[in-house]
Amino acid sequence: MTAGLRVCQVTRLHDPDEETNSTFNVAAADSVSTPGTDSSILFDDATVEPLDISSNGESYIMVVGGAGYIGSHTTLELMKEGFNVVVVDDLSNAYRDVLDRVEFLAAEHRIAIGETVPTLKFHEADYKSPVMRSILDLYALKGAELGTQGAAVSRIRGVIHFAAFKAVEDSINNPIPYYQNNVCGMVNFLALLQEFGIMNFVFSSSATVYGSRANQGHPLREEHCVHEHETFVDDDGVEKQAEPGVFGLTSPYGRTKWMCEAILADVAKSDPRWTITALRYFNPVGCHESGLLGEDPRQKPTNLVPVVLRVLTGANPVLNIFGTDWDTPDGTAIRDFIHVVDLARGHIAALDAAAKGRVRHAFRAYNLGTGTGHTVREVVESIEKASQRTIPVAEVGRRPGDVGFCVAGVNRAEKELGWKTVKTMQDCSTDVWNFTASPSSLSKNFPSRTR
Repeated sequence: MTAGLRVCQVTRLHDPDEETNSTFNVAAADSVSTPGTDSSILFDDATVEPLDISSNGESYIMVVGGAGYIGSHTTLELMKEGFNVVVVDDLSNAYRDVLDRVEFLAAEHRIAIGETVPTLKFHEADYKSPVMRSILDLYALKGAELGTQGAAVSRIRGVIHFAAFKAVEDSINNPIPYYQNNVCGMVNFLALLQEFGIMNFVFSSSATVYGSRANQGHPLREEHCVHEHETFVDDDGVEKQAEPGVFGLTSPYGRTKWMCEAILADVAKSDPRWTITALRYFNPVGCHESGLLGEDPRQKPTNLVPVVLRVLTGANPVLNIFGTDWDTPDGTAIRDFIHVVDLARGHIAALDAAAKGRVRHAFRAYNLGTGTGHTVREVVESIEKASQRTIPVAEVGRRPGDVGFCVAGVNRAEKELGWKTVKTMQDCSTDVWNFTASPSSLSKNFPSRTR
């Protein structure tokens, strides 16, 4: 391969009988700092057989929803680690050129360290569509490739699922699509994966599964929402029993995430060949430090930081702060804001733990957060500092489904996955402002987007 040039084949499938191929070129320019992913430090007790997700040969990790905000950053981190990646995305809330940028940054990083650039394949499809069977069949081992193995075997060694609808307020106003896509879609997809022998599944869950327990004002532990009886030691050193169930879910979106976790726990319990990890996100923010990759949805943004940026760029006249009467230092809600690159690396840590057989259970949930909370006002001040601009705000009432305090307990992920965050709130603000207002000199390699 010529240094500085990477050609990646992109396959776009519309139905099982129609396939068109195209290629895109990614040319490396001046170096951009793209930090490597730290290796995981895993604990020793293994009760699950190791899974092979080696990046050698023709194996892949499938990322469903891989063109979206978290999915694209995770795809990049996977490729930086040497994994071949298959992205499936219907582009309903993302843009195709995001993957060009992922490919560029991955190629630059791999070439800089003298390593082979892994393959990125893209299929434009809804993960609920019947076309998924055709896509998975492309990666199934057949005939002589199977050797003496009788069971289905795939080159896809693990799947990360990001393809859920995720707006809390929208789920309250329009719940049926959330149940159709998030719950029914996942169940059918899981059955299809099992049919193809793909048994390593990482699920994008959410801190919303903790419901109104978040309002109790202390960090949330995984034991606060379990699907089997668990014995644990609390923060005061007292042994306690966690009962399966749910506590005051506040939105249909949160209910879909809890339902999916419960289903996944049942599936894993029924068949020990599965390794299923649920990663409970808190509040992802930030973007890749190059300024080439960030949060840029097609649909109206609802997360705090992209809404703030729309005010800064003039798209919105004012930032609405929902609720200033919470029991917090400045009256605004407290959230655990995690940099999206740290979050992406959490997925690699989860895959690594599963691959090495270092996971204690067939189903296991982990919080992905920093363990530190910031109020909405503090986040606004942080972005004002990064941008050197003032953000006009309006104080309005609380939104349906909101909670006042939501901060992660992070001990389980640190101990069992060897993962923890490294980036600060100010890193998040600096990176998103860089993405928004100071396009990298490399952006000339990517033509302006047609919206």
